[in-house]
Amino acid sequence: MSEPGTAKKAEGPPGWFYGGVTTTTTSPLTAADRCDRCGAQAYVRVVLANGELLFCAHHARAHAPAFTDVATLVQDETDRLLEEHGAGANAR
Repeated sequence: MSEPGTAKKAEGPPGWFYGGVTTTTTSPLTAADRCDRCGAQAYVRVVLANGELLFCAHHARAHAPAFTDVATLVQDETDRLLEEHGAGANAR
């Protein structure tokens, strides 16, 4: 699966973080925000006690097991991928 929201839709809200982590939004991520792992556009902000990490959707999924329990906030804007790439109209 390469896109968020295509599986496990009935199990919880959009995104990967269904429990334990607050998803309160801070300032919106922009095209200038880049993934700390690969440099792609960031769609997920992970706030930790000592700073924050930015991830593209792919690397957020890959590293979620490592940061979900230690994050103080996860800002998940991966739903924007469907809107920005025109898949929202086709998904209905």
